[in-house]
Amino acid sequence: MKDEVTKLKNEKKLVGVISLGCDKNRVDTEHMLTYLGQGGYSFTSDPSKAEIIIINTCGFIANARKESMDTIFEMSEYKKLGTCKKLVVTGCMPQKWLKEMRKDLPEVDIFLGINQYQDICKILERSYAEQGKIIETEGEFSHIKVKNRVITTPKHYAYLKIADGCDNYCTFCTIPYIRGSYRSRAKEDLIEEATELVNSGARELILVAQDVTRYGSDLTKDGKPALVDLIRELSKIKKLKWIRLLYCYPELVTDELLQEMMDNPKLCNYLDIPFQHVSSGILKRMNRRIDHDGVIKLVEKIKALPQKVAIRTTFMVGFPGETDEDYIELYNFIKKYPLMHVGFFAYSKEEGTPSASFPNQVPEKMKQKRLINLVKLQRKIVAKENKKFIGQTLEVCYEGIDYSKAKFFGRTQYQAPEIDTLVYFRSKERADIGDFYNVKITRAKEYDLQGDKV
Repeated sequence: MKDEVTKLKNEKKLVGVISLGCDKNRVDTEHMLTYLGQGGYSFTSDPSKAEIIIINTCGFIANARKESMDTIFEMSEYKKLGTCKKLVVTGCMPQKWLKEMRKDLPEVDIFLGINQYQDICKILERSYAEQGKIIETEGEFSHIKVKNRVITTPKHYAYLKIADGCDNYCTFCTIPYIRGSYRSRAKEDLIEEATELVNSGARELILVAQDVTRYGSDLTKDGKPALVDLIRELSKIKKLKWIRLLYCYPELVTDELLQEMMDNPKLCNYLDIPFQHVSSGILKRMNRRIDHDGVIKLVEKIKALPQKVAIRTTFMVGFPGETDEDYIELYNFIKKYPLMHVGFFAYSKEEGTPSASFPNQVPEKMKQKRLINLVKLQRKIVAKENKKFIGQTLEVCYEGIDYSKAKFFGRTQYQAPEIDTLVYFRSKERADIGDFYNVKITRAKEYDLQGDKV
């Protein structure tokens, strides 16, 4: 009875939630929304109408932290206006920088780390009961279990977070210090959640973790990863069309995984492999477990597969000690081994990471110059690679209409949502969002492809 009374009371409260950062953070936000919904809270996308504003922060690099702080300051204005009664900050930033944030942000009512999402309703009720007090909590690393997850992506795809934390300890990265050691979710829980997502309309599941290829290594007796086993179990879900992998570490992209990709029609021919660099010296100082020859061997192996596999990767420029020779080695690699999707970013000196104290820090001006040159090179490569699709018929998941172009648009198995390119196409018949259509590619324009539904 008490729970029902609390729920009725909460139904009057509107909550506005802002999620910043990566797709893994998005999943955490969706879990939190589920708990709030179960607790009787309602939601609004208009912060001016929200009695409670929750900001799920990202603290990966300085730019992400700045965006988080700017958002907090922006939302705090609604506290001054009186429309917002409770301002809540959750996620990576309070998990790592709680002491500093509590001092600098007196307008925040509640700070939550990454492991208290399941307690959000209780903590909010406590905050209302203890007016004027800041509730702060860090908690132990744990896995969130929810049913009937609230999805913030379009209905036809969803992210499935299969693990949290990281054991790689790259010298430039703060994630292990924020998220803790690598922790795989139980396969049974993942199958249950995936089935619910598919039954709710998801045709594509995107597996995410700091390192999906390490999945299960902390659960098996011999420490062997069990990603392929998980993929095979997920593939048994009847209405599931695509399974996509994000964040695969190169040394764990095994022959078994590549063979599964060739044999399993539900597993997209798509690998997100964050190489970060190709210079052996730089990779060693980054504490990566692969060298120059290893990168080339893996790329050549993937390119030699009987089916095309799209590689998405990221490269960092300006890591401490990066010489002109290191940079040229990276530039030449990108020219020689064209990849479909490549992102570039400049090294960010993060306090508390080993590389922050490394000698020979690269000047910011030099970082930006190298960054711009690589972006220009990749633009030319994409234009050339896209022309190879002309004349081919590709299966496209339809996602919407671009009225300015008077065309439908969608994605192939070679394109992940939000981060990759699109396929624009014409059709004489109506198309339904989330359905799949064969499109003959007729043109390659800049980053995107164009074609006609057949």
